[in-house]
Amino acid sequence: MTTAMATELIDEGPTAALEPLVDRVIAAIFGGRNAGTERLSVGNAVHEARRLRRYGKLDDALLTLADADAGYAALEQKRWLYNEWLDLVRRRYGRRQIHVYTQGDGRAAALEQVGRGDLEVVAAIGMKWRPGKVVSRRSLRGLRGLRARPV
Repeated sequence: MTTAMATELIDEGPTAALEPLVDRVIAAIFGGRNAGTERLSVGNAVHEARRLRRYGKLDDALLTLADADAGYAALEQKRWLYNEWLDLVRRRYGRRQIHVYTQGDGRAAALEQVGRGDLEVVAAIGMKWRPGKVVSRRSLRGLRGLRARPV
């Protein structure tokens, strides 16, 4: 792989952070979880997730939204993706004690308490976190309960 190929994946915008850039470079060199497959656009992902939801496949719908390519999507599309994801999280985990953590437009995670001060990711969009990852509650600012949000 040439340096030019690796730098094509890097967004050099003013809000680019070091961690996502490193993740992209590593994925370009070693192949990411979706290496060799094309990611769905936001619109296609939302429509596919809605189709899966109608068939009662909420987990598959959440995974479809998690794999959406929202990197260069418009702000409205990122909000649409987030709202569809939040609706699916409510449907899937509504009876459990779930917290929602957001990092901006199109980036969020649903977390469940697993231990004293620890939270486990049950669903995420636009983040490198995957279901099963355990994070500390202390490191998350702006954490809100799923039930506290308007329905």
